[in-house]
Amino acid sequence: MDEQNLVMRNYEEEIIQLIRGNASPKLLREKLEDYHENDIAAVLAELSASERRKLYRILNVSMLSEILEYTDDAATYISEMDPQKAATVLSDMEADSATDILRALDKERRGLMIDLMDVESRKDVKLIASFDEDEIGSRMTTNCIIIRENLNVKQAMHELVEQAGKNDNISTLFVVDDYGAFYGAIDLKELIIARGENPLEDLIITSFPYVYGTEDIDDCIERLKDYSEDFIPVLDHNNRILGVITSQSIIEVVDEELGEDYVRFAGLTAEEDLKEPLLQSMKKRLPWLIVLLMLGLGVSTVVGSYERVVAALPLIMAFQSMILDMSGNTGTQSLAVTIRVITDAPNLTFKEKLGLVLKEVRVGFTNGLLLGCFAFVLVGLYITFFKHYPLHQAFLVSACIGVSLWTAMIISSSIGTTIPMVFKKLGVDPAVASGPLITTINDLIAVVTYYTLAWVLLIQTFHLGG
Repeated sequence: MDEQNLVMRNYEEEIIQLIRGNASPKLLREKLEDYHENDIAAVLAELSASERRKLYRILNVSMLSEILEYTDDAATYISEMDPQKAATVLSDMEADSATDILRALDKERRGLMIDLMDVESRKDVKLIASFDEDEIGSRMTTNCIIIRENLNVKQAMHELVEQAGKNDNISTLFVVDDYGAFYGAIDLKELIIARGENPLEDLIITSFPYVYGTEDIDDCIERLKDYSEDFIPVLDHNNRILGVITSQSIIEVVDEELGEDYVRFAGLTAEEDLKEPLLQSMKKRLPWLIVLLMLGLGVSTVVGSYERVVAALPLIMAFQSMILDMSGNTGTQSLAVTIRVITDAPNLTFKEKLGLVLKEVRVGFTNGLLLGCFAFVLVGLYITFFKHYPLHQAFLVSACIGVSLWTAMIISSSIGTTIPMVFKKLGVDPAVASGPLITTINDLIAVVTYYTLAWVLLIQTFHLGG
């Protein structure tokens, strides 16, 4: 791994030295063409604005568009370019990538770029931009080959050659009927080996997957992940092909969804990066922290209501954190399992949901029983030898702790499973049932369980303390 990082660093240093050197524009361009566009993209942030402008003037449009495909700050670099060249670079990019960059520009610059783009690219960008960011159509590209079903193999090959000049996604060809409606797809290899005068009908896969542009990303992404196709067509409500979703776009969407779930699971409202300003990071973290603070105050209030229990038997305070931690961890485990299940299978039946709840409760019951017995023995010995309590009193206290731990883990398992299901039913992302939220709720449950059992079993029944 260190050797790989060293090679990467050397590449970056070489590129920076070339750009900062005195080579002529032609020689510099020829030398930079020997490097991968991703390597060049990696050094852009290390260059000054004037050095980047030098690079923009030297490199051709095709290379610049490829480089920007690998950067997260493409909008910043586009803003630094000459407007005409920037518009040409955007026109050369995939329409979905160009749309993402334009969305990140200020309104005035965005309007200028769109006006300067070529007619075809402007049309594609406006089409993709017409979809909401949560709709799958916003992630499509118009780069695809579309042919009619009534052609023979030779005619289809001719049509492929005609369209390949503008569209390089040619591994799958999409077929439409006389009315322009999606009919099926053809694998390029099958077309190449077919006889020229044969009709296309035998080559067309009519059961090929597709989505509608206005479908919500969350709703259709699970279907898309089930297929290994490089491209999946995106249709309008008249079943005409608007564009395609590439496998790369599917991977990016899945990665974004996982990232969103992760930050929600951690109690954040959005993802952060290393360069993010302090105030922006605070805004993403504060909402959940405020909610958790209020819930924490609720837990503290409940603990305060058991002052008489603590006053009568102060020893039990020493084991409160153990009960709370185990309860919270158990609930978080059940939460993680449940979110994974309902993400992979969003249309669970009531019977399947009930089965999941019962399964998690059984796991909590068994784990709680084992850990409760373990705690009963260890805590009893600890109180006897280190706190110097009589043996019977020590093991009465440890029995209460063991039963409390067992009970809290059973309840926490059920809570960690049912809350995300309820959120899903209400149309709320189940990841919002984040670890911190589940932990705080389970803290409340564990506190009530622990101190109530201590009051009933130890003080009222066996008259310990006081």
